[in-house]
Amino acid sequence: MQARKTRILAELPAQLLTRPRPWLLTLVVGTSLMGVVAATAVAPDSDTAGVIVRPVIETLPAPSIAIETDNELPFVYNERIQPGDTLQSLFLRLGIEDDEALAFLSGADEGKQAIRQLRAGRSVMAMVRSDGQLVSFSLPVGNSGRNLLLERDDKLALQLRQSDGAAQSTLVEMRSGVIRSSLYGATDEAGVPDSVATQMAEIFGTEIDFHTDLRKDDRFNVVYEAIYEDGNAVRAGRILAAEFINDGKRHAVVLHRSPSGKEQYYTDDGRSLRQGFLRSPLEFSRISSSFGRRLHPIKNNWRDHKGTDFAAPTGTPIKASSDGVVDLAAVQNGYGNIVILKHRGNISTAYAHLNAFAKGIRKGQSVSQGDIIGYVGSTGWATGPHLHYEVRINNVAQNPMTVELPMADALSPKELIAFRRDTADLRNRFALLNYELASAD
Repeated sequence: MQARKTRILAELPAQLLTRPRPWLLTLVVGTSLMGVVAATAVAPDSDTAGVIVRPVIETLPAPSIAIETDNELPFVYNERIQPGDTLQSLFLRLGIEDDEALAFLSGADEGKQAIRQLRAGRSVMAMVRSDGQLVSFSLPVGNSGRNLLLERDDKLALQLRQSDGAAQSTLVEMRSGVIRSSLYGATDEAGVPDSVATQMAEIFGTEIDFHTDLRKDDRFNVVYEAIYEDGNAVRAGRILAAEFINDGKRHAVVLHRSPSGKEQYYTDDGRSLRQGFLRSPLEFSRISSSFGRRLHPIKNNWRDHKGTDFAAPTGTPIKASSDGVVDLAAVQNGYGNIVILKHRGNISTAYAHLNAFAKGIRKGQSVSQGDIIGYVGSTGWATGPHLHYEVRINNVAQNPMTVELPMADALSPKELIAFRRDTADLRNRFALLNYELASAD
């Protein structure tokens, strides 16, 4: 280094070196906080033919503006949770380099629960020191509206506590779409959340088979709730109104609270699309034994089989096929664990051989269609896990697959007037959406 400095000064023009001036300093400043400065000094009146060069090295005190690490202000980060995120990936994006905090949160029961319930679109907030040490970390807990807060106390010890989450607001959103290939393809293109698309398929499922009935250029309009937090949409809520044009035929419903106090979807003429009774109380199953006369697999004699058997694995949830009241939830002879529900019009349904009853299922308890009432098992006279399902009218067993059962109640003329008045705003949105869709074409 010294040889290089000497050569540089020797090559300078002679008049520059001989001109009266203060010391010519070439400074090479180090990066150390001790401020070591090296300088090469040249005498102004020295002979240019023999330049005298001598090193001068001075140690400077540490800069007075150095920041005390203990008093350093942390950085504040706000980050959206992305699909597939883990706690490690969030720490990485937030610049957190704190193995102790990661292990503490991952090992605590509350932390494990919050991590399992990570939802894309929600926000996390962290305060982090410049060295990557965590000061605090706020993680939303599912859809509870509360946050789990990990923070360090005055002694830098880690602790967890629950805190109120950011305020949420519900807005109404409207979307339109055209079917090109599939329902979910069209809803994705229109920016409709998958949960809303699923609701739409369930609502219109009694009128449209979305596997076979869809046609190219079918279209839909949907009005639904969107839940926002800190200005970001975090999840979708209920469908408030929906319209589907399938093969030229219009289907439209609006959510309305019926006189019984239950919210249901009704058509313009006050008809509910909800079925009065489900044909199968199991979502995924196959019929293993039909209604009628058969050879009993255990008694080995011919007798009437008064229901339909649905084969399914032990523990499969069983749904109430219609609104009703629990008349029996107990062990009964060869039926094993059985639930009997009473419905309107002297109709009852029975669900036998259950492995267990659902929580809260007891005599006198009201249930709604689709509520879980028990789980498939093989109690009583059963050779394997299955559900024995009966439909009884005036206490006489009927074939569950063919018996005529009532549909859901329609609104009375007086109720229909109130329905049309109360839902006018939602139904008018269809006209607006159709106008915008036509304008876009």
